[in-house]
Amino acid sequence: MSTEETKASVVDRVRGWGSSSLPGMGLATLITALHWRPFQALPMLLTPLLMFSSYLSVAGFKIDSAGMTAAWSGVYFLLAARRRPAALKNKFSARGAVRATAMGLSAANVIAGTYTYVTGDRKAEEQERKEMDKWGMYSDSE
Repeated sequence: MSTEETKASVVDRVRGWGSSSLPGMGLATLITALHWRPFQALPMLLTPLLMFSSYLSVAGFKIDSAGMTAAWSGVYFLLAARRRPAALKNKFSARGAVRATAMGLSAANVIAGTYTYVTGDRKAEEQERKEMDKWGMYSDSE
């Protein structure tokens, strides 16, 4: 396997991750698991926004969804990183593993979402939406 094939493969995977609806919903699920009990309002405000970004992706607005997911994942990462250091025994618990997974997923979302948002082709995306025409939005315009 050549270096160019590997590079293209990595770029394709990052773009695929950024344009998918699953990363935002996965992060929303992990945030809910961590901050529902005891209830913490600030992180829980991010879950509906991440769910809406997943809906945007399913609706065909993948570039905007990637940007929104990257932004709110970055906000969550900053909120989670500012927490005081936990004791060593708390880091290796189930809650610590979920927190580490949520922070890792949010960092991956920031990288992939930002790349997809910056390099996205809006004209091609609009053409794809017109071809799919999921809800009959474009049937009258042609």
